[in-house]
Amino acid sequence: MKLNLPNFLSFFVSLLIPIALIGLALRILLTPVYYTVEYSMPYFPVDEYGFTKADRMQWAPYAVDYLINSADISYLGNLKFEDGTPLYGERELSHMEDVKGVVQGALWVWYASVVILILIAFLASRGGWMFEYMYALKRGGWWMIGLAVTLGVIAGAGILLNPDIFWAFFAWFHSLFFEGDSWLFYYSDTLIRLFPIRFWQDAFLAAAMIALGGGLGLAFGIKPKL
Repeated sequence: MKLNLPNFLSFFVSLLIPIALIGLALRILLTPVYYTVEYSMPYFPVDEYGFTKADRMQWAPYAVDYLINSADISYLGNLKFEDGTPLYGERELSHMEDVKGVVQGALWVWYASVVILILIAFLASRGGWMFEYMYALKRGGWWMIGLAVTLGVIAGAGILLNPDIFWAFFAWFHSLFFEGDSWLFYYSDTLIRLFPIRFWQDAFLAAAMIALGGGLGLAFGIKPKL
């Protein structure tokens, strides 16, 4: 059976749309905008071990910047409190190295998805099948809507109904990328004091909303014409 290249590529485009939109949401969350807004929320949990909002705003940028820059773990390992105590323990530093690998891998997938979408758009315009390409964008938007709603429901249920719902999802999510319990820490550890579970609940919810906005824009905003 002869392969219909436009149909194959248009289907591939629809698969790439959720990847591209989730990647966009991830990149937005890795800017100062997210943690600045999050730390300013009146419901954000107070650190029982003494971090103020100013302390969190002082130290959080280092953790976020490390995930997207080219520095080695000494970037975080050299950080110290005023009394000379290291900001992070060895277990936390090891985990952050793992997280950096996952985040940068995800960002490279996002970059690749965007480049591929642009290249296929060029091929479609030259090959006369822009209708199929535009319809693929629209279909991908619908797939993104379904996925974003699922993520939003999980995060929202964890916030409004039962924290165990989100925790089960959170644990499953980590099991995909990290070995054993390497991602679990004491409440007194710096990573938890800076980024408690509510931080991640809201992050997943924010990512779902960003991706949902993109999906809605594609699903309802694109009107392919023959």
